[in-house]
Amino acid sequence: MEKSRQEIKDTAFALAKKYEMENGNCAQSVFAGVMESLGMWNDDVFRAATGFADGIGLSGDGHCGSLSGAVLAISCLYGRKKDEFHRRGKMMKALLICRELENRFNAIYGTCRCHDLQVKFYGRFFNLLTSEDLEAALKAGVLERCSSLAGEVASMAVELILDQQAKDAAKG
Repeated sequence: MEKSRQEIKDTAFALAKKYEMENGNCAQSVFAGVMESLGMWNDDVFRAATGFADGIGLSGDGHCGSLSGAVLAISCLYGRKKDEFHRRGKMMKALLICRELENRFNAIYGTCRCHDLQVKFYGRFFNLLTSEDLEAALKAGVLERCSSLAGEVASMAVELILDQQAKDAAKG
């Protein structure tokens, strides 16, 4: 039996949230949630997502790792291939889907920078490389909030991917 759109989105949400809660690394968690909910996988891209945790290398200074994981999943499915590298137009589908994801993200959260999201959610930024801040982050509920954010972003990404799949199918 084929899953409905909502079931696929719910699966992406649940998997991304679970993976972030249990394993950490928002980027890998969202990538895994999106890809697995769609019945796909790419271990090389999953591995490449490692460095995007907590705004790149736990710095908080880059954009949200959950957003990075979703962008990687979209790009894995719609990005330009090496043999198409000379064709600029081949990257447009992925770029437009990713731009829509960022627009939706910013409309909800007001920023896509990890540091700014933490300040918005918790009133401060946590340097997760220090034991003091890691402990303070856990007490502040970072694990629950960031895992929910991972699920929300995975669901958004799946919705955009399913929309694109429907458009592609309609074209024949």
